[in-house]
Amino acid sequence: MAWLQRRPQVSDPVNYYTVGLNKTILLVGLGNPGKDYDLTRHNVGYMCLDDFVAKTDEMQDWMHKKDLKCLISTGKLSDARIIAIKPTTFMNLSGEAVRLVVDFYKLSNNQIIILHDDLDVNFGQIRLRKGGSSGGHNGVKSIIKNLGEDQARIRVGIGPITDKMKSEDFVLQKFSTEEQSQLANLTREVNSILSEVIYGSEFPQDTRSFLV
Repeated sequence: MAWLQRRPQVSDPVNYYTVGLNKTILLVGLGNPGKDYDLTRHNVGYMCLDDFVAKTDEMQDWMHKKDLKCLISTGKLSDARIIAIKPTTFMNLSGEAVRLVVDFYKLSNNQIIILHDDLDVNFGQIRLRKGGSSGGHNGVKSIIKNLGEDQARIRVGIGPITDKMKSEDFVLQKFSTEEQSQLANLTREVNSILSEVIYGSEFPQDTRSFLV
């Protein structure tokens, strides 16, 4: 993987890289659009995909696709076509954007990896699993409503919740100063996981730690 080369520019990344590839992987980063939500815990899915796209020269710059209700970046890594999206619907309607993209590209659930925050996992850990319930996460709940529940998930821990704080307030807070000092390690670990999957491995089902 060439991390520092200049990206080629294309006029329409939606139709780029369509021939001669053995697999397609859809990466879905969950979050809320707008600067007000930058560095909030609920936007860690956005944050991880932003870092992946920025550091992977094969990925195109983000493009807003209003008809698909998302920001989208595509590229070819190894023998895989990678489609990365950030729904612009706000969290509770994320499934609408994912459904549109899945239908457009004619994808199945086993080609989807969702990146999202998880209150039930402590900060410092990333839990990898396939399928299961939403765990109360409204973005995942919306995706399950639209597509079912058997996608792969990269669940980034943001817990435990602060005493006496409502979960909806906690997830919309910015990461603490101490947590922000670890975010580069977090995104590095997520990039490592994505590389494992893209370059041939089955999606792992385990727990990773990134604290230093």
